[in-house]
Amino acid sequence: MFTPNPHVLVLAGPGLVADLRLLTEVADREFAALGVGGTVSAASDLPAFRTALESPDVLVVLPGPDPEARSLFAERPDAVWLDLTKADAPLPAPAGDPGFTGGAGSSGVMGASGGAGGPGGAAFAGGAGEPGGAAFTVGAGGTGRPGGPEEPGGPGGAKVTAGTHIHGRGIWGLTWAIRHAVHRLRRPAQRIPYGDHPDQWVEVRLPYEVAGEAPAEVPPAGVPAASPSYENGGQDPTAAREAGERAPAAVREAEEHAPAATRGNGGGDQAPTVVLLHGGFWRSIWGADLMDALAIDLAERGFAAWNLEYRRPDLHGWDATTADVARGVALAAESARGPLVVIGHSAGGQLALRAAADDHRITLAVSLAGVLDLAEGDRRHMSSGAIAVALGGSAAEAPAAYRSSGPLERLPLGVPQLIVQGGGDDLDLVDFGRRYARAAQESGDQVTYLEMSGDHFDVIDPASPIWRATAGAVAEHRRPS
Repeated sequence: MFTPNPHVLVLAGPGLVADLRLLTEVADREFAALGVGGTVSAASDLPAFRTALESPDVLVVLPGPDPEARSLFAERPDAVWLDLTKADAPLPAPAGDPGFTGGAGSSGVMGASGGAGGPGGAAFAGGAGEPGGAAFTVGAGGTGRPGGPEEPGGPGGAKVTAGTHIHGRGIWGLTWAIRHAVHRLRRPAQRIPYGDHPDQWVEVRLPYEVAGEAPAEVPPAGVPAASPSYENGGQDPTAAREAGERAPAAVREAEEHAPAATRGNGGGDQAPTVVLLHGGFWRSIWGADLMDALAIDLAERGFAAWNLEYRRPDLHGWDATTADVARGVALAAESARGPLVVIGHSAGGQLALRAAADDHRITLAVSLAGVLDLAEGDRRHMSSGAIAVALGGSAAEAPAAYRSSGPLERLPLGVPQLIVQGGGDDLDLVDFGRRYARAAQESGDQVTYLEMSGDHFDVIDPASPIWRATAGAVAEHRRPS
């Protein structure tokens, strides 16, 4: 079951530096687009803020600078908490709170009971945190508030999934926060960790038997105990392996108990598994929530959708990013019962093609507005030098990273590819997409280039013509006999 039309409360904390009218305009546009009711309210002081947090509505909370207001994160971890600025200070949760247990922490959240922090972080109830956030796992009909899975259900009796802390996206971040809050309530996902770090998780949505029904639930995999830090963004290989071994078993168990219609047609044509890799120029202020809508759309089309989070290189280094993507793809490949497709958006497009070059269990790699020429993109100083920051230097300074990660440098990939580009996007990305597609074809790869009207985010908008054309092309893909 799910709540089709929740009411969203956007709550501004005391002292928030933002124009309330502008926040209301942004929120009202998003409420209308999502077909939900919503209200924007500002709390003038801490008592009013605390009272508003008791609302049964779906909450998007902008706590503002007040330390006491920020400390109330622990009281509503099921809410989406939004900082307009990049959060250098964590949202604190009181250590020893009985409602929070286990797990390693994520940036932006203070360590809680039993949890060893990543950069100032903790995961709640045995889950791994979202980027800048915390995981909060409950059973079906559970509350999502502190106190455990046996409490009454969340708004509308729906299952409430992990809490989230989004930060550093400015006023536009409110759009993404509202979307994430609504998407995860309407179509809950099951989060499965594949490593110790709180940014090492995947949210799985199995195919929906019928549009409007919730997916089969994936039993949560255990989270290994926190382990010491390792060089180059690595982790204890034993703990990582154990986490990876538990996760596919959890997915297989869920699939075995899912309705038959969600497991393919009983013949050789099994539903594809799709791994989604978000973009954001490899910066940690952007996360897997960007791909929520596509994950839901793919599940409704009969795919098993795996929305992968990974450690970003601005905090953890390039090796950690590529290792996480490889590990997440390997996990999906082990669980897949049909073709394995990897779809990446923007910076994630580069990661998708790199993954396909490294792992030929992938049967189709899809780039949506991908950054497909790393060396030239760095020379053009795209996104204020984001490529050199991510890879650890320019092509001259870090040649091995560019050789191993540049889609052009890796040709031929030996895997079928679909290169999708909106004609109204950044002209450098249009240039990269066209030149890459030609070079890939000349290398002998099987490549389809799809360019239609649309901007950088239309390619991840389920309502857009360019995404519908992309989804149709992916649906036609089957493993060669």
